[in-house]
Amino acid sequence: MTCDTMKTVLHGYLDGELDAARAAEFEAHLEGCPQCLAELESQETLRTSIRNAGLFERAPSALRQRVLASTNVAARRDAKQAEWSWLAWAACFLVLLYAGWQVARDSFARRTDGALTTQVIDDHIRSLQPGHLSDVISTDQHTVKPWFDGKLDFAPPVTDFTEQGFPLQGGRLDVVDGRTVAALVYGRRKHFINVFVWPKTGAASAGESGSRNGYNWERWNDGRFEMWAVSDVSAGDLQQLQELLQRQNH
Repeated sequence: MTCDTMKTVLHGYLDGELDAARAAEFEAHLEGCPQCLAELESQETLRTSIRNAGLFERAPSALRQRVLASTNVAARRDAKQAEWSWLAWAACFLVLLYAGWQVARDSFARRTDGALTTQVIDDHIRSLQPGHLSDVISTDQHTVKPWFDGKLDFAPPVTDFTEQGFPLQGGRLDVVDGRTVAALVYGRRKHFINVFVWPKTGAASAGESGSRNGYNWERWNDGRFEMWAVSDVSAGDLQQLQELLQRQNH
């Protein structure tokens, strides 16, 4: 170790910061270098003088307590901020989760309703094939309604509206969304209207309407039954029949 190198490790040696091998190497150098030994002794003397000079004052206990108190307040404040930050992130996550669930639910509902609309329209078109329109052919509601007894686990509402321009033509069993439903057949001039009926609990709703491939449809829930009316008659005619059925069933 040269004297120049010694100058870079001297204070580390005094502060006890050198590892054992480095300290032993430094001490070996001191044995053969009076100049470095003198520098070491000079630094030790200087440090002793500074310590003995009393150049520092102990902080008053009151100041110490204030510093500790402010430190504790800051720590509690930081902890509170961290807690609120975590709660804010949790709230944001829940909002995003709920929004995602709503989007997924609405998307699923639209797909489900679209598939159901396609199915009832297909059932209507199939019923127009020869021999498929009615299982019981009658304009008498007291003949059509009892015909469903024992064939379904519910009694569909059956009413003849001949005087209002929608004569009852009959009824049949059909399948919608994997379950057997009642299909009531009404006439409107030279057209036929299928009204599909199955149980539906819950609050009554005005429903919705639409048109697809030249066929109009009305859908509503009267609190007891889900009802779909499908035909190629005008949307106004279909809505009129819906209103008649809603008034009759209330």
